[in-house]
Amino acid sequence: MEIFWYIVLMTILTIYIILDGYDFGAGIVHLFFAKKEKDKKAITSAIGPFWDANEVWLVAGGGILFFAFPTLYAVAFSGFYLPLIMILWLLIFRAIGLELRGQIKNSMWETIWDKAFGISSLLLALFFGVALGNVVRGVNLGMVTEGAATTEAPYFFLPLWNSTFSPTAEHLGVIDWFTLFLGVVSVIALLMHGANWIIFKTNSELNPKLRKVVFNLNFVLLALVIISLSVWHIIEPNPFHNFMAHPWMWIFPVISFIGIFGMFKVKTFKKDGLGFLFSSLFLFGGLTSTVASIFPKVLPSTNDVVPSLTIYNTAAGEYGLSVGVYWFVIAIVLVTIYMFVQYRVFKGKMDDVGYGDH
Repeated sequence: MEIFWYIVLMTILTIYIILDGYDFGAGIVHLFFAKKEKDKKAITSAIGPFWDANEVWLVAGGGILFFAFPTLYAVAFSGFYLPLIMILWLLIFRAIGLELRGQIKNSMWETIWDKAFGISSLLLALFFGVALGNVVRGVNLGMVTEGAATTEAPYFFLPLWNSTFSPTAEHLGVIDWFTLFLGVVSVIALLMHGANWIIFKTNSELNPKLRKVVFNLNFVLLALVIISLSVWHIIEPNPFHNFMAHPWMWIFPVISFIGIFGMFKVKTFKKDGLGFLFSSLFLFGGLTSTVASIFPKVLPSTNDVVPSLTIYNTAAGEYGLSVGVYWFVIAIVLVTIYMFVQYRVFKGKMDDVGYGDH
């Protein structure tokens, strides 16, 4: 049952990153590229009917984590307390930036909430990449110092950064050069993903420019992915051991690179949705490759005293996991129906939706 619920959790989180990821990316596009009012309206119209529903997947992921892997939930939410609170506030400001902008017809008012929406989207993309970096790098479970745990295992707490800014220090911070590097990769990938969504859902005058942006940034993304694979060896001496032991797992990085190479043709796509399809494939392949590389660990330990957290030593009891399957089936059917109806109703171009107008 642990593997079943782990697959469910990772599937939900992947769906969340793909769906809410284009909201983050659209916000970054809004911040840097939308200079005209009609371009801003096109972007908010493209994501307006979807963004709040997309966040349901994050809530669902948190619920599954709490139910199926309570130890991981307790350890992660206490250890990452400060950045999680920051993410919560960023989610709030992104939402109110979208909702409050149209309440008053005043240029200063609109500028304030435009910046709130764009900056919070940018920082959310950065923080989620940093979060992925922390999972890959691991944390000092038990806060081991000189070979002895200083807190009750496996609990820990991380400051935002430490004085060395190093991912190999004994006492780590949330942000170091490795996690920040993955944060930058996340920002670029989600910017491209959001741009592809805007191209897919609007006929904005921005679209030709966004195609060029996606094409040019794809070279940067490819270079950063190759570099990240190289520096991974600094964190994990044998990062591909799971892929060597289980060759079928290579399908995940292959999917990721299919997504990258597909986006090099973004300028010539006759169907606007193809760019979004390829950026989705990159996100799916990248996330699943990362998860597969550390499996069955869910939060590695950087010391030899306190063992890493895995799907087995953090899972709830067998009875609870079994009973939860019935409720999960009901919930997933309802959510699937809701999402199908929503995307069916709002299919096609969204230029005339007028989201946020009052």
